[in-house]
Amino acid sequence: MSARPVEDRTADGRVVPLETITGNRALQIEEKLIFEQGSPGRCGVDLVDPPPFQARLGGLERQGAIGLPGLSEPQVVRHFTRLSQKNYAIDSGLYPLGSCTMKHNPRLNEKLARLPGLADIHPLQPVSTIPGALALIDTLVHWLKTLTGMPAIAMSPGAGAHGELCGIMSIRAALEARGDRRRRVLVPESAHGTNPATAAACGYDVDPVSGNLEGRVDVGALKAKLDTDVAALMLTNPNTCGLFENEIIEIAAAVHAAGAFFYCDGANFNAIVGRVRPADLGIDCMHLNLHKTFSTPHGGGGPGSGPVALAASLATYAPLPWLVHGPEGLELVEHKNGRAQQAIGRLKGFHGQMGMFVRALAYMMSHGADGLRQVAEDAVLNANYLRVRLESDLSLSFPGPCMHEVLFDDGFLKETGIATLDFAKAVIDEGYHPMTMYFPLVVHGALLIEPTETESKASLDQFAVTLKALAVEARSGGAARFHAAPRWTPRRRLDETAAARKPVLRWDPEPVRQTKE
Repeated sequence: MSARPVEDRTADGRVVPLETITGNRALQIEEKLIFEQGSPGRCGVDLVDPPPFQARLGGLERQGAIGLPGLSEPQVVRHFTRLSQKNYAIDSGLYPLGSCTMKHNPRLNEKLARLPGLADIHPLQPVSTIPGALALIDTLVHWLKTLTGMPAIAMSPGAGAHGELCGIMSIRAALEARGDRRRRVLVPESAHGTNPATAAACGYDVDPVSGNLEGRVDVGALKAKLDTDVAALMLTNPNTCGLFENEIIEIAAAVHAAGAFFYCDGANFNAIVGRVRPADLGIDCMHLNLHKTFSTPHGGGGPGSGPVALAASLATYAPLPWLVHGPEGLELVEHKNGRAQQAIGRLKGFHGQMGMFVRALAYMMSHGADGLRQVAEDAVLNANYLRVRLESDLSLSFPGPCMHEVLFDDGFLKETGIATLDFAKAVIDEGYHPMTMYFPLVVHGALLIEPTETESKASLDQFAVTLKALAVEARSGGAARFHAAPRWTPRRRLDETAAARKPVLRWDPEPVRQTKE
């Protein structure tokens, strides 16, 4: 086994190469690729030969080995366990990604989602066999209607971006129904990247709206762009700078006066849930991330859930299926006829993310109305606590209180030779996942931090002390450490330029050397 070289540094900054016999570093195990560990003929299970059968593949049978590695059961278990130990997660520590709301998922939610009567139902079961599941969805819809003030909720969208698609498709259908085909969607410069992508996917031209010096939408610039060709405004509130759009009532009135619709990206609803009803702000359509606001699992590509709240003017265009109250109880409307003839169709094959529905409702009912209000209050309190603790050492992008996340820029690193990326890499060495970097794009070298409501004061204090110490070291001539970071991870910093231009996307075994007899 070849040793893995590592490095240490003396007090004066000199690099001292070190290595271990195994290549491991204490209990941090050097893990080879699973293909490198395989041996021909090794297998973790015993499989008997199948009985004789007649092939039905029409000559499409595989001609060679499939190329899977040969591994014993302990090898497989150890490999994936070691990989999991190298990953950072919310169960490991504070996860300060801004605009991601990586908060603790209560285990009660997980326990309920695994109950056999909920976890084992199949989407193709007859509707008559799932009255409990439909009642659960209906109860969740009631909570979402109450929290948003909207009369209709489309439950099938599978994530936030999917919810955006649902909303803009509904708006387009409503405009076409009144014979008013418009071509432009206004999107603030600080919007999530999915907003302009969604508008473009629905056939609209994207027209950006600039911000003001306070990090909010420039209302004058917005009004100047409003005309009879604008289909909708897609606004995030609180916005991606972590600020509440304090002129949102005026914005909504201007949008409606132009005959357009007001779409709100609800990714940051966790900052206002239980305190503000979007309908009261003049919003016509808003997606809600259950995997953020209501503590269902988030990250790694899923699972997600993005129900969409719709005003009365858009409710008849909501995607199928609909869950409605009929004379015989709950009914599932699955076809475009009768009352659903204006529906935009289906966005998913079935009814939505049932497991996420269970978790979200469990979260809501365990908190209650007053508890959900406290969720927002604590999220905002924690972000502002970090803002006050850090604003003397890091550079705050916009003055004054923030909402659920606080935005800093790289001004505090000026003339140090240290970039935002360097600073974030040093945060990794201190045992934290970095905050969001370089987003939103409206500030240079952004560092966006969202502590969530589930972190304690002690946890926030430790994080704040760490960032303050790093900032002091950065301004004290400690650039070498930051440029070398991270030092204590399983892999050191990559050459990101070379990795982008010459990526190695697959592993190739070393060629077998042929020897002469």
